[in-house]
Amino acid sequence: MAPKAETQNLSLLCDFYELTMGNGYFKNGFYKKQTYFDVFFRTVPDQGGYAIASGLHDIIAYVQNLHFEAKDIEFLRSKGIFDEGFLKYLRQFKFTGDIYAVPEGTPVFPYEPILTVRAPAAEAQLMETFLLLAINHQSLIATKANRIVRAAEGRAVMEFGSRRAQGIAGAVIGARAAYIGGVKATACTLTDELYGVPAAGTMAHSWVQMFPTELEAFKTYCQLYPHNAVLLVDTYNTLKSGVPNAIRAFKETLLPMGVKECGIRLDSGDLAYLTKKARVMLDEAGLPDCKIVVSNSLDEYLIRDLLLQKAQINSFGVGERLITSMSSPVFGGVYKLAAVEDETGRIIPKIKISENTAKITNPGFKKVYRFYDKKTGKATADEICLHDEAVAENASHTIFDPEDTWKQRTLTNFTVRELLVPVFKQGDLVYKEPALQEIQTYCQQEIETLWDEVKRFENPHIYNVDLSKKLWNLKRELLAKGGQA
Repeated sequence: MAPKAETQNLSLLCDFYELTMGNGYFKNGFYKKQTYFDVFFRTVPDQGGYAIASGLHDIIAYVQNLHFEAKDIEFLRSKGIFDEGFLKYLRQFKFTGDIYAVPEGTPVFPYEPILTVRAPAAEAQLMETFLLLAINHQSLIATKANRIVRAAEGRAVMEFGSRRAQGIAGAVIGARAAYIGGVKATACTLTDELYGVPAAGTMAHSWVQMFPTELEAFKTYCQLYPHNAVLLVDTYNTLKSGVPNAIRAFKETLLPMGVKECGIRLDSGDLAYLTKKARVMLDEAGLPDCKIVVSNSLDEYLIRDLLLQKAQINSFGVGERLITSMSSPVFGGVYKLAAVEDETGRIIPKIKISENTAKITNPGFKKVYRFYDKKTGKATADEICLHDEAVAENASHTIFDPEDTWKQRTLTNFTVRELLVPVFKQGDLVYKEPALQEIQTYCQQEIETLWDEVKRFENPHIYNVDLSKKLWNLKRELLAKGGQA
């Protein structure tokens, strides 16, 4: 078992070029130059309308533990390419910069910074890989989980994907991200121990097969766990033996104890047909409180189809298609230099230019504002501004679409908040992390501020993410100069 991120030294979890660049920065004197790097993504997974930011918890633990041990230095020395002065610098390494990030659970959109690092060049460069892998993986799973939870229309969703996850972290941390996205529980016991995500589960088919009869298996389980009796009814024949035997076990074991809450689970077959038949059987047997749980390679589209077919389902167990985000397995976040400071502290904007316009970056040290309509409470637009711009809440504010600059609109009667909050200042943690349940609640509340059109699964409305006029003019100026400030 890999150690927790809080205790494991992950300083060498970086792309090798981060070390070669760091060595180069050290030798040419750039290693102390203040830099600004942005983390952002270009497309929403599954062609959705928004993503859910996640991963900050692990980033905080990583930064606090960021150091190089003697064995790491010896390993790097063995490569024969690193300057001894640089290796000495690494041996004394400690993050001294600033980090700004959107809180976990925030709905986010393409091209806006969701994390910004202001730090000396060598420090900022060495963090690239970990920051990206934390945000890319966990935001991906939180986003997928939220799509699935919304498809369930208020019915509970449990994360069942550990055995199909891509590695230990994929299972454990992925379940935490899924919880932020809205699932109620996980099958992963370790995630419960580490993060407090409720672990849930009852039996597999092997439990039923271990007993001489299905009925004996069910009655024994009810006796052992009368307040958690969810019986898997599709080991042999769902409607001919599974549901009838579950009914008998409930009546002969639970009801005499005064327990009315119980459930059955189906993991195969035509779930719409079987749940409707099972519901009738349970109700006719006098068990209206018996819940029906289904699993079996579900995702948001299958869940939506089941509900359209009037399937009688109370909750869902979702595994591989959630924990791997099977239909869209890459988040695509990137880490790009946006500015450097000169010797006087003046911020010099930087831009990456590409023939692929989607890869042209937004320069400068930036902040992101989100506007909410006071009348409806709905989010109306985000605006990416330069760090020295401020938006007055009680004034009108004009925003424009950088793709169609003639499309200007003036916002009035709005509230506004800055999305990026300080996390580290001069190397010290200044952010108080909310409890995980608070993050999930915050995520749900923020999603409620999005219009339903933005939340559509197919062809969602494109939420407005605009550049301030000042930032747009700066970007145009740099483009005209070929990227040179």
